[in-house]
Amino acid sequence: MPDTIAPEAIRRAPKVLLHDHLDGGLRPATVIELAAEAGHELPTTDPDDLQAWFTQGANRRDLVLYLQPFEHTVACMQTVESIERVAQECVEDLVADGVVYAEVRMAPELCIEKGLTPDEVVEAILRGFDQASAGRPIEVGLIVTAMRHAARSTEIAEVALRHLDQGVVGFDIAGSESGNPPSRHLDAFSLIARANSHITIHAGEAFGLPSIWEALQICGAERLGHGVRIVDDITVDEDGSIHLGSLAAFVRDRRVPLEMCPTSNVNTGVSDTIAEHPIGLLKRLRFRVTVNTDNRLMSDITLSREFANLHEAFGWGWDDFEWLTINAMKSSFWPFDKRLRIIDEQIKPGYATLKASSLGSSASSITPPFVASGDETEVVG
Repeated sequence: MPDTIAPEAIRRAPKVLLHDHLDGGLRPATVIELAAEAGHELPTTDPDDLQAWFTQGANRRDLVLYLQPFEHTVACMQTVESIERVAQECVEDLVADGVVYAEVRMAPELCIEKGLTPDEVVEAILRGFDQASAGRPIEVGLIVTAMRHAARSTEIAEVALRHLDQGVVGFDIAGSESGNPPSRHLDAFSLIARANSHITIHAGEAFGLPSIWEALQICGAERLGHGVRIVDDITVDEDGSIHLGSLAAFVRDRRVPLEMCPTSNVNTGVSDTIAEHPIGLLKRLRFRVTVNTDNRLMSDITLSREFANLHEAFGWGWDDFEWLTINAMKSSFWPFDKRLRIIDEQIKPGYATLKASSLGSSASSITPPFVASGDETEVVG
């Protein structure tokens, strides 16, 4: 077991975030101000009480219930000015948390109730990202999301493609999985694939293996949003031996990235506690695991606190966090040369400094994920 790592040290660690919803990460004070401007009634106008209300509302062990509080945040994102502000503050908060690369996702169809077009929504988000990231040590891309229970996915895919050169990095579908299989949106995914763009799909969160299989084998997902239910295809015998079914083996063999969100999964009832979350087993089996926040406001979480929770639950140390971070950066939809630059110039030096400051302690509870290869250091993921 490594020595205890201070929360402030974890905050300083360079981190990569692949699964974070813009409408799930607003500041409580901002929700209050924007709701007042929009004439939208909130359950409370005290920032601390509102944060507690959101978290209590999300932590009901059911994905459908978890999604209900979003009606208040999207009500605050119906004008260009409000969307730009939310996007700017998102980047500011991620920088303060030590995130050096982020892919933030948003469904533009949720922001058109007062007359904006989906294109105008995307453009406002991208302007906010650009303004806040300028001069700061972070790169931010937008994943344009379609709602899986709606019938606009092809239109939203076209919106994503129109802004590929302006900061959009990929396409996603989100919302309740039950009764809304990803194959229903095959036309949209085909459009994205034909344009040589990127696809990640919410799959294997509240629903099981069929959702994961469709996302990968029919819809062409490069990453799985959550993907936690892949454990349903893994058997652990009483003697500790482990057997992977064909789908789990495929996911591991192909190095399919899993955008795992432990705290959110506890909120939605996927796992009772962080310590019982399948991320522990999946990391031990060397799946391409990444760690994410999902919805920072709803779950009252930051990426640093996600790491701290995993440190407490599994004893993971700096080597583990570096492995997870490089996994995420390698799995991003950012151009390859820019990915390498962030790994070589920000992630590796950052963790080297943190590990040097904690010499004398056991930095990791597992075999380090870096192996020497001549004079080079090869990253194994």
